[in-house]
Amino acid sequence: MLIKFESKSHRVKGLSFHPSRPWILASLHNGVIQLWDYRMCTLIDRYDEHDGPVRGIDFHSNQPLFVSGGDDYKIKVWNYKQKRCLFTLLGHLDYIRTTFFHKEYPWVISASDDQTIRIWNWQSRTCISVLTGHNHYVMCAQFHATEDLVASASLDQTIRIWDISGLRKKTVAPGASGLDDHLRSSGSTDLFGSADAIVKHLLEGHDRGVNWVSFHPTLPLLVSASDDRQIKLWRMNDAKAWEVDTCRGHYNNVSCAMFHPRQELIVSNSEDRSIRFWDLTKRSGIHTFRRDSDRFWIVAAHPTLNVFAAGHDNGMMVFKMERERPAFTVHQNTLYYVKDRFLRKYEFGTSKDVPVMAIRRAGGSYRAAPHLLAYNAAEKAVLLCSNTTSSENAFYELFTMPKNPDPSNPEFVEGKRSSGLTAVWLARNRFAVLDKTHQLIVKNLSNEVTKKVQCPPCESVFYAGTGHLLLKEADTVKLFDVQQKRTLSSVRVAKAKYVVWSQDMSHVAILGRNAVVRGDTRYICLDKRRTKRRGRSRGSTPHSSTVLHMVRSAKLVGQSIIAYLQQKGYPEVALHFVKDERTKFALALECGNIDIVEMAYQRTKNFERLSFLYLITGNMEKLKKMTKIAEIRKDCEQSVPQCSLHWRRDRESYKLLRTVGQGTARGPPQLQAPPPSSSHQPQTSLAGLCSLGRRRRRRGSCEGGRGGGRREEGGVEAGSGCDLDIPEDIGDVGPATSEGEGYFVPPTKGSPPSQVWATKSQLPGDSVTAGAFESAMRLLTYQVGVVNFEPYKSLFLLTFSHSRTAITGIPLLPPLLTYPLRNWQEAGTRNGLPALGLKLDSLVTRLQGAYQATTGGKFSDAVTKFREILLSLSLLVVDNRSELEEGNFEEQKRQCEMAAYFTHCDLQPIHLILTLRTALNLFYKLKNFKTAGSFARRLLELGPKAEIAAQTRKILQACDKNPTDAHKLLYDEHNPFSVCGASHKPIYRGKTQEKCPLCGASYMPDYKGTVCKICLVSEIGKDSIGLRISAIQFR
Repeated sequence: MLIKFESKSHRVKGLSFHPSRPWILASLHNGVIQLWDYRMCTLIDRYDEHDGPVRGIDFHSNQPLFVSGGDDYKIKVWNYKQKRCLFTLLGHLDYIRTTFFHKEYPWVISASDDQTIRIWNWQSRTCISVLTGHNHYVMCAQFHATEDLVASASLDQTIRIWDISGLRKKTVAPGASGLDDHLRSSGSTDLFGSADAIVKHLLEGHDRGVNWVSFHPTLPLLVSASDDRQIKLWRMNDAKAWEVDTCRGHYNNVSCAMFHPRQELIVSNSEDRSIRFWDLTKRSGIHTFRRDSDRFWIVAAHPTLNVFAAGHDNGMMVFKMERERPAFTVHQNTLYYVKDRFLRKYEFGTSKDVPVMAIRRAGGSYRAAPHLLAYNAAEKAVLLCSNTTSSENAFYELFTMPKNPDPSNPEFVEGKRSSGLTAVWLARNRFAVLDKTHQLIVKNLSNEVTKKVQCPPCESVFYAGTGHLLLKEADTVKLFDVQQKRTLSSVRVAKAKYVVWSQDMSHVAILGRNAVVRGDTRYICLDKRRTKRRGRSRGSTPHSSTVLHMVRSAKLVGQSIIAYLQQKGYPEVALHFVKDERTKFALALECGNIDIVEMAYQRTKNFERLSFLYLITGNMEKLKKMTKIAEIRKDCEQSVPQCSLHWRRDRESYKLLRTVGQGTARGPPQLQAPPPSSSHQPQTSLAGLCSLGRRRRRRGSCEGGRGGGRREEGGVEAGSGCDLDIPEDIGDVGPATSEGEGYFVPPTKGSPPSQVWATKSQLPGDSVTAGAFESAMRLLTYQVGVVNFEPYKSLFLLTFSHSRTAITGIPLLPPLLTYPLRNWQEAGTRNGLPALGLKLDSLVTRLQGAYQATTGGKFSDAVTKFREILLSLSLLVVDNRSELEEGNFEEQKRQCEMAAYFTHCDLQPIHLILTLRTALNLFYKLKNFKTAGSFARRLLELGPKAEIAAQTRKILQACDKNPTDAHKLLYDEHNPFSVCGASHKPIYRGKTQEKCPLCGASYMPDYKGTVCKICLVSEIGKDSIGLRISAIQFR
């Protein structure tokens, strides 16, 4: 079973697929209806007008409508385009269990706990028929897809088949040919009373109440699910209906069962926390999906696609039973693939498609389709792998093709079957199998083991030539030599699913679910158009004119090529094809267009930066104008002094000093002339330097496509007085002959590796290691909602101190700092990441210490250690027992409640024994013998020591003599709950609660927006994306 989408919410009681769009409706136990896009995994809309649980939900087959029924006795018809409820149908007197639209007529059928079934006309908004006869809750009622039949299931242990042909003749307008018959039938009906719906068949056979009944889409069959843990198959005709067979396997109430829309299968779910698939012909289970923490309540099938949905206690999931992609392989000009029970071949040249052999017998039991096919051309042999969701049931089959196949009558070939996750050919007469223990086994054509090979742990293997395999790990693919038993090479690829080799085996394409990985470690989205892929491959080589031609001639889908060119250092090419003004402005700055900067500063009146721009470009004339502007603005404290000093206007500076009361009364002081020195004034004009970026654009390939001789507006033509022109009569410049005649060009100051860490990684741990505490704080707030960083102070400083090492240099100079890297082997100069000072192993060791503190009764120390470990987890990167104080009576009750809550925490058995013993003693002293007996039974189930077990049995015997509770406490052991981290009161399932994004502690809604009391850092109920501790999580 392949889970495609999963949502977390309150208990889901109803599900319905949209007939054409990738949408699904989920009705929740808290009264909310959710509309999900299961393909994009997004919540489209929610509807919350019902009061109480909503159990019935259904999409209309061709109108933008859906119907819902809830415990508020109301049936509501909604328009999802208008996002509102159109009207409400009233009439039921108790909870409404199911609601369904008719496929053809404007009808809605509803089943209710008031023991009736009602059929409504949603166009006239009236009830047109009431079906009575059941004497208990009616749990389900559905229309037949093509016939005038209704099936209903009730807790009175019966299933009824109703004939509603009379209702159709009475309410639906007949055609011209059937008008007379319609009138005659209407008259006879009115004469003897209403005959809108009559019971055609009454099916009895279940021992307890029936929860669900469903028609087969094409055959005269029904399937029912009951509280007797059985699924029954029924057959009917015009005269009678009878039980065909019973499917047994569930060990709790079966809540729903239905037929597979296109295969001979039955799908059921149960309160035993499982979904089961049954073979309709053999009536035996073929697959079981189990979830230990959730009971399943509803299952739904898509009307046309191979998609199912199931609702459980904590949400719902959309899944496929098996892959739709067939197992196939290509050899030379022939495609081999598996379809139904045949191995077929398709010749590309002649388009001839014929079966080669039968791999399963006709009429055999259902078997999952193989997912991998490996072909051996030398021996005409085929390996078929069927890897189910459980590795225990995965197997492969070895077939040898017939020498003279008959396409008209394919021969059945018995395969040699063995267990194994994946099987691929290793040589002409050998193949390798990855077994359940994830080790390699080499076998021959007789399926006999010839050798076992120890290899690195892997999830799957792929063919990589004779004697070689590709080993797939979680985020790495390794080339492994089976003969030498060593890894030859590896590449980091996350979630690889397929590999495709070139004909000469020199190149391999590694494909994921939606992406293919190139050598520059970037992802290229799969698309039918090849423009982006070709553009990126050309961008890595000096073929810019080709890229320019492709960008102009092809119709782009998105802007990824432009971003790719900018990253590769071609902003001048990207500039000409950008339409967004903000992006065009940023690219212009990157290309060196200083005129754009000047204009932006002028329009925003940012005079300070404008003055600095004129200073660094040496534009003294405009700098003088900035001084006059500053005087007009009366900005005498900052702008005028700066501008005056920049262009050495001493007189103006002295006037300014006198204006502010800092000058002398005798005029400007006469200072002695300074010793002769060379002047270091800025250049009088750097216009040529400013236009250098524009010349670069003119010389670039972008203008080369339109003619390199064209001059841009506002540019500088060659020979027009540019100070970069070289006179013709200048001679060769000889070497400097005396000290001081030459000049020294200092090297450009680089950035430390720690600066790269914060920009290259989105993990809080890397930002802290780099010293970018503010960036780490923003990431923690965004990921897990941290708002109080005071507890992080010491942890931040400790992590930062691990990021560098100091090497003592020569005296009187500071030490040299080096930066250890964790990916130093493949990092290069700009892709390094800091070495890990905090590792998972160390946290596990500290966790064991915290467990020991808990076992020893040092709860205060344990809480401190657990909190430190919890805070350290957010920075992780993965590549004496006090005596109870006796107080007043209310305090004793509160202590008993707290002890009872503690017994429901997810603890290790040895710690759970401690909590149960404490709760048992407290409740026994309080004379709550009934609850104390429950604690004693739970304690004995854990198998404590002999002396503890003996003492517990004595207390249990005393409690069983008087199984009563003297005092009422806020504790219900039968209703699942979580404990509020602030008030320490139970929050029972179904009640609204808020979560801490970091530690996951539960809180009542009153504490939303406050700081978590457990981890002391995160904000309760803050919307966050979840903790990220590995760069793989961002792929």
